[in-house]
Amino acid sequence: MSVVRWICLLFFAFVIGVYAGEPPANILLITADNLGYGDLKCYRPESLIPTPNLNRLAAEGARLTSFYTASPTCTVSRACLLTGRIPERHGLTNQLPGIAGNWGIGLRHEEKLIPEFLKEAPTTYATGCFGKWNIGFAEGSRPTERGFDEFFGFASGNINYFTHNYNGKPDLYRDIEPVVRTGEYATDLFADAAIDFIERKSNEGVPWFCYLPFNAPHFPNPKNRPKGEPNTWQAPDRAFEAVGLSPDEADPAKRYRAVVWALDEAIGRVLAALEKVNQSERTFVFFMSDNGAFLLNREGLDVGNNDPLRDGGVTCWEGGIRVAAMARWPGKIEAGSVIDAPLWSPDLLPAAVAISGATLPGGRVFDGKDPLPILSGTSSDSPHGSLFFQYGKQAALRSGDWKILREKPDQPWMLFNLAEDLSERRNMAKKEPKRLQELEDEFARWKATF
Repeated sequence: MSVVRWICLLFFAFVIGVYAGEPPANILLITADNLGYGDLKCYRPESLIPTPNLNRLAAEGARLTSFYTASPTCTVSRACLLTGRIPERHGLTNQLPGIAGNWGIGLRHEEKLIPEFLKEAPTTYATGCFGKWNIGFAEGSRPTERGFDEFFGFASGNINYFTHNYNGKPDLYRDIEPVVRTGEYATDLFADAAIDFIERKSNEGVPWFCYLPFNAPHFPNPKNRPKGEPNTWQAPDRAFEAVGLSPDEADPAKRYRAVVWALDEAIGRVLAALEKVNQSERTFVFFMSDNGAFLLNREGLDVGNNDPLRDGGVTCWEGGIRVAAMARWPGKIEAGSVIDAPLWSPDLLPAAVAISGATLPGGRVFDGKDPLPILSGTSSDSPHGSLFFQYGKQAALRSGDWKILREKPDQPWMLFNLAEDLSERRNMAKKEPKRLQELEDEFARWKATF
């Protein structure tokens, strides 16, 4: 056997984690909702928010500094993550609106999600989803109809954290049946459900995939506040105490710290559950925000921080699409590593497929590429020649260190060197016309594939 073939076989065994008949690794995928790139101390040391568990996760694995969500808004971001495809391919290009949208079909049924691939792996995975769904809840669109064995969460977007209502409609389900847990904090409920799933399936000795999409730290829709109460950041009393505040604190920026602390505490409890059932060493953990913090100044509540990036959610500026992300897999991903090679959310599907030993079908375009070689340190080069973004009237493309962006189709492209100008303040279009044309041509190449 040639040396090259021997190395390839060893790497394949390393990636899927199958040694001497052992089952494949578990997969824990955690998402936050509108968490800012600069909210975490491990990304911006000046942050005033204590997040010891996320800091620890970054220290025990890899912190990704050029990780992108494929869309800067909740619904579309989740569809990209679960399908491995960008919006122009899976067809869900806009946020689902109101009751009709969130309880409608949403993501078309012919799209195949991560858990459905894992059901076809050589060793079948147990699959659970706990938290925010937000890609359609009509018959045939619900999690347990799309590859998940279990679901505990809500159909819509920014629910009230304690009443779990959305636009006046109760919105909490176990599988497809409504449940009532009024007064219990949503972040805690979803963490508890994930912990129960992890412990049960680990004790059964089967590999599992746990998708844990928290709704935190998104603030609730104004329509979801109880009558007579202000619309403000919601957290349990212990969270306010932990960050040195009173539950009566009025400053939105300070209240936000309590919400993020509660999210971090919940993630810490989930990671502790892995240790309790001796699964930390054989679980691939990935954490990301679904998009950047919103900076729209809605009711004075958009207080997340994307520094040093420009702008925020629902834009194609770096603050909308580059997000905090980290990966941990002891023995596979080097502790304390920092990875700056561009990766994005559609990469999580091929990662899950590779870990499980499943296969991707032919005849369908996947925009995600296997990120495991980069995460494991066996490669330093991004698998992507470029990354394409389009939302509303905005569009952008990143290729290497360069990025083009326009806010409207009839405007000229701007050009930025992200290695030298991460905050996107110096438009280089006039100084680098050749580079500009190269990226414009690449953008056109992407569009020609849709």
